[in-house]
Amino acid sequence: MSSSTAQGRRIALIALGDGRYVAVELDEDGGERSRVPLGGSELLTWVAELEKTEAPRWIIRSARDIYPMLLAGGVRLGRTHDLLLCHAILRDTDAVARPLPPSAAWVRREPTDAAPALFDVVEHDHADDPVAEALDQFRAQRRVIDQERDGRLTLLCAAESAGGLIAEEMRAAGLPWDEGVHDAILTETLGTRPAAGGLPSRMVELGDRVRAILSDSTLHLDSQPKLLRALHRVGVHVESTSRWELASQSHAVVEPLLAYKKLSRLLSANGWAWLAEWVHDRRFRPVYIPGGVVTGRWASAGGGALQLPRSLRPAVRADPGWTLVVADVAQLEPRMLAAMASDAAMARAAQGSDLYEGVVASGAVGTREEAKYAVLGAMYGATTGDSGRLVPRLRKVYPRAMALVDKAARTGEDGGVVSTWLGRSSPRPSAEWAELQSRATGADADPAEVALARRRARDWGRFTRNFIVQGTAAEWSLIWLAEIRHRLQRAPEAAVPATASGPFARQPHLAFFLHDEVILHVPEEQAEAAADAVRVAAAVATRRLFGDFPIDVPLDLRIAESAEK
Repeated sequence: MSSSTAQGRRIALIALGDGRYVAVELDEDGGERSRVPLGGSELLTWVAELEKTEAPRWIIRSARDIYPMLLAGGVRLGRTHDLLLCHAILRDTDAVARPLPPSAAWVRREPTDAAPALFDVVEHDHADDPVAEALDQFRAQRRVIDQERDGRLTLLCAAESAGGLIAEEMRAAGLPWDEGVHDAILTETLGTRPAAGGLPSRMVELGDRVRAILSDSTLHLDSQPKLLRALHRVGVHVESTSRWELASQSHAVVEPLLAYKKLSRLLSANGWAWLAEWVHDRRFRPVYIPGGVVTGRWASAGGGALQLPRSLRPAVRADPGWTLVVADVAQLEPRMLAAMASDAAMARAAQGSDLYEGVVASGAVGTREEAKYAVLGAMYGATTGDSGRLVPRLRKVYPRAMALVDKAARTGEDGGVVSTWLGRSSPRPSAEWAELQSRATGADADPAEVALARRRARDWGRFTRNFIVQGTAAEWSLIWLAEIRHRLQRAPEAAVPATASGPFARQPHLAFFLHDEVILHVPEEQAEAAADAVRVAAAVATRRLFGDFPIDVPLDLRIAESAEK
């Protein structure tokens, strides 16, 4: 391994089981230089001292494995190389000639409430020699990274590893949550909470209206088969009870039924039972899964952190003496597309806070609504409706951007692999997909099967078209997060009430992340400095990815007591 890959002192932290750990210092080639056996309490003191004096890069199996224990002891890690997270990237990347050989021992197993799932997962059997296993894996990963010349995989692995730390830190710190505000929102929206089970009053009223219209006083509204039969009896011929299908009907039952279903979703997903399970001591602590989606986006397990309804945002409320810094990016994905394609015309449209208005000003379409349909259609491969009608206009005005996504779509339709800006690669289609495409090319192929194969190919092309854009946007967000974290860590402790324990008690910190939005919990006296850190981090993330290419990535940033928009 070349010395150019060395990044300061590197130390592997490896769990041996039974509360025992070993710290292994590595040389430039990833070989063992020395090792220190450590017990649990020794580990905290030793790591804290080394972080303070040298800030090495820690080689860890997974932040999920070791970091919660360190955080509980008040110890934060600065930089890591997360072997599990990086294995997934380097195993599948198409950016180098020789990617990482797959290994069942390095595939993580995690539950997820987001789709699609990222991994074919297996349980990890503890190795006979966990030190040798970890060091062998790290050296194998470095051999893959060393094949590249431009440092993109290095940056991606560093950002992904930082994301692993941030996910655990946000869970430890928690998102400040006011149970009283949440309860009031539920009561106002759903009606009076029943004393002993049952449904809240507004849902009872709506349910009674629906049953009266359907002339079935005992109808169980949450049973789709029974509800469908009742709807069919009154002439509402729908195949499902989805909101979109019901909304297309003009029957009197539609309005109260849709209202009931909306309240039912809120009650089941974020009602009083959710509040009791997930919010404790004014903190919501979900489980985040970095890289939990194939594109590199995060997922969550339990608590539905990435699907919180807008109506509950007022419950996200800062502690006394603290405030929130809330920032999000408008139209992040099309901005990434313009930069990836070096499309100067689209970059000009992206100047300012509203890219869609810029598209209108370019003459591609006539209204902002048309611009939104056209741009989203270009990224998601729409071929029908307003998007399908408008997308061809973009090809004339933004030829480079459209050529990039069109090429990605063709690659997918042919069964090929596409990659994000930093080198995360798409999965290959299934063997069943490939077999269908093969059969459809035969001289005696069934016309129906040929048509099916074409549809499946177009579907996969739409996936690869969007993969490169969504995945690159996820990379920008990861770097943004990492840069915010780096700047907040340098902030001094503030003289504020310590309403939380651990390393976040008096220091500004990240509290929430959702694709292109962050929420920081900061002492009031440090709010402006934290806001500046968020802005600078966004500029750094853009420059890290695209150098001097002139692409705007503006933030909608506010300092407020609550996250309500």
